[in-house]
Amino acid sequence: MPDSNATASIHGSDRALGAPDASESASSRQSRAADPASQLGEQTVSKPAEGAADSDAAAPSLPDPEAGTGHEIELKLLVDPTQLAGFNAAAIVAAHARNKGTRKHLKSVYYDTPKHALWKNGFTLRVRQTGARFVQTVKAQHSDDPLKRGEWEASVASLEPDMSLAAALLPEELRDTLTNATLQPVFTSDVHRHARLLDVPGAVIEIAFDSGVIKAGEHSEIVSEIELELKNGNPAAIYEIALRLAEHGDVRPSIRSKSARGFDLAAGRPPGAEKPRRPSFDPAVSLDEAFAIVLRGSLHHLLQALPAAEDGGDPEGVHQLRVALRRLRAALHIMRPLGSSAALDGLETDARWLAQNLSAARDLDVFLTQTLPEIADACTMVAGFDTLRALAERQRDLAYRKLRIALADRRCTSFVLGLGAWIATRGWRNDVSPDELGRLAGPAVDFAGPVLSERHQRVLKRGRRFKKLPAERRHRLRLALKKLRYSIDFLLPLYGQSKPAKRYARSLADLQEQLGHYNDMAVTAGVIETLGTTSTDAAIAAAAITGWHAHAMAGVEDPLRDAWRGFTKTPTPWQPEEA
Repeated sequence: MPDSNATASIHGSDRALGAPDASESASSRQSRAADPASQLGEQTVSKPAEGAADSDAAAPSLPDPEAGTGHEIELKLLVDPTQLAGFNAAAIVAAHARNKGTRKHLKSVYYDTPKHALWKNGFTLRVRQTGARFVQTVKAQHSDDPLKRGEWEASVASLEPDMSLAAALLPEELRDTLTNATLQPVFTSDVHRHARLLDVPGAVIEIAFDSGVIKAGEHSEIVSEIELELKNGNPAAIYEIALRLAEHGDVRPSIRSKSARGFDLAAGRPPGAEKPRRPSFDPAVSLDEAFAIVLRGSLHHLLQALPAAEDGGDPEGVHQLRVALRRLRAALHIMRPLGSSAALDGLETDARWLAQNLSAARDLDVFLTQTLPEIADACTMVAGFDTLRALAERQRDLAYRKLRIALADRRCTSFVLGLGAWIATRGWRNDVSPDELGRLAGPAVDFAGPVLSERHQRVLKRGRRFKKLPAERRHRLRLALKKLRYSIDFLLPLYGQSKPAKRYARSLADLQEQLGHYNDMAVTAGVIETLGTTSTDAAIAAAAITGWHAHAMAGVEDPLRDAWRGFTKTPTPWQPEEA
């Protein structure tokens, strides 16, 4: 648990930064709520702030890797290049800037091995020139917090890296790899930065306006962004300032670093989207801390999927964004037993709105990359697949246009930033009774058992008389299974890596996969209906796909019934006495 003597909550910042206006979204409004449970603790950070300068302003000595890491806590806001300068005059900046700040020209070279061993292991190595100074920086990404990265700096003699300084910060196996490899430049960045310090109650934030370019060989990409970095105090202040900047103009929250952009540019690939990671808990973790861990992971998954979904070059981007929103809604729903909450209502409503705006893009991606190619390759004598593909591609272009409009909407920005602020302030404490505050301080495992048991029983109830369930009832069962599956992902780690836990997770996944075949067929039918297959050849191809699925479903029933029987007989790890 965080130290209960930490810095004051964001409540003090609310008073200083001003009350929200009536035009704000529910997510934005609830993020500003005061925290009535400060005894449960707040996370803070302290970093030197010797003036409004770039993070290279002072070259700290190389830290002892055994003594822990330095932490960089920052959030980026992407801004149209023509609008960037105007944010320097935003009300939040004018009211809290310490001075006019500093302007610097930052030239950086990013290094790695020919096979990018550092990047693949989660590290970056950069040497930056600022005037006559050269600073080498090693960064490591933290998976548990969307704003946090490990960062170590040291002065070097030139733009050439000094591996003797960097090696001590890397895992031993990676050091061994670098011993037998030659570092080489991968890409460069040339950025003009105007940095200022903002003094707000409870925190000192450096705001940097970055304008420039990233270059990798003959390829280049514009940089136009605002960086908010915590120098001292409560991380929630970063979201508060970001929300105020969003009131000034259009911004897009991002955690995608310049290094990620540079490596993708060098490789000629679109932004990537990673699958979510299951949370890792100490068995004695409190419920309050467990919520924070789960929600930070959900926010991280959401933020890292946004650029890939918008780009559209990799279908996995939209897929992971939809998964992130589903997992987030499931995590928020888990918190319902603590009581009703306007904050939860607002976040769930915004998450549902965004999900609705990307579902068509995902369904068409699956149709074009999986369903149609598989059946077309197997039915070479059937005409019309090319016509059907052309219709689907035009429809997908429209679906992605709708998605990008939603992502650029201020509602999306307010939702993401409001969610981040709510998590950082642990806003779920605001709507619970004093008794429930005590429950939050208690062991998470005491909360998990009843929640998992209730959702497990709901699945059993919806699956009663399974053999005779019509399609509509099976769809309802699948939805209940999905909620249970996400609850398992979040809460089952509290029970460790026991064999009963693993066995239960496998049986649930198997049943969900078998029921998913029915949903796949329904989704495909819906996609074909939207295509308007009026031409004869397209109609023939569409009929072939429908027939293919109907034939495939004939072989699904027996495995599905076996999966249901296996699930109902699998003991629940949170109540082993039921076995």
